[in-house]
Amino acid sequence: MDISNLFKGLTDKLQGWLETFVAMLPNVAVAILAVFAFALAARWISRALSKGLGRFIDAPPIVNLLSKMAYVAVLSAGLFAALGILDLDKTVTSLLAGVGILGLALGFAFQDIAANFVAGVLLAIRRPFEVGDLVEVAGSFGRVKTIDLRATRLTQLSGETVIIPNKDVFQSAIVNYTDTKSRRVDIEVGVSYADDLRRVEEVAAKAVSEIDPRDSSRDVEVFFTGFGDSSINLVVRVWIQQADQLAYLRTRSQAIVAIKSAFDAAEISIPFPIRTLDFGIAGGEALRDHLRDTAAAAE
Repeated sequence: MDISNLFKGLTDKLQGWLETFVAMLPNVAVAILAVFAFALAARWISRALSKGLGRFIDAPPIVNLLSKMAYVAVLSAGLFAALGILDLDKTVTSLLAGVGILGLALGFAFQDIAANFVAGVLLAIRRPFEVGDLVEVAGSFGRVKTIDLRATRLTQLSGETVIIPNKDVFQSAIVNYTDTKSRRVDIEVGVSYADDLRRVEEVAAKAVSEIDPRDSSRDVEVFFTGFGDSSINLVVRVWIQQADQLAYLRTRSQAIVAIKSAFDAAEISIPFPIRTLDFGIAGGEALRDHLRDTAAAAE
């Protein structure tokens, strides 16, 4: 093939592309204006939706999610409209198919992230706790620091920050200590088998009846729980009107001190653990005689 013919063919092709581009310049300008207009509309709709939903939905993560979804939807509509103006309908179809395949692949690849995201949305809707609540969840105990769509952050009472994936939070039992205005304090103690249990019950109940901040509208409860190895065990229950951890610890400490002082004053014994040593003594034989015979045999 002659080089001049090749050059002529290339020149004709470039000239055809140039003529097509010049002919499409009005459409390109309209497409750019459409994208710009849709971008402005997406920003305005996102802000308006965020303010409007914020008045009715007290869940900032959900409001932010919906506003961002609206922004992306309007902007995507603008891009597809621009492609339609440029007569690139086949490109639009290919893009939609590619987005579907990509979304399916990402769904399998990031299952945990998707699960945490969905769990975060459900937690924001159900709201089992708020920021600042004292909770026990997924083996951690502390105050809720932040709640987002991926994880929940707790500040433990010892100061450490714990980050718990929302999937684990949603699937775990949640104990919210701030959701109630009162809380029960249980104090377990043991007394000697020789003590009068009726008197023990009376002394224990009276000892904690005056501690602060006890809920005076509820009676102090004393229950014997069982026969221990060296003591008869009981639990003293008292309710407080504050559910925070500091009040709980202070009340429990005061109750322990009060019970110990009352038992000492009433000469009620809190026994030490008792162990029995087996020296191989036969039935009916005194330990003193057994030790004497053992010493004599050793000599």
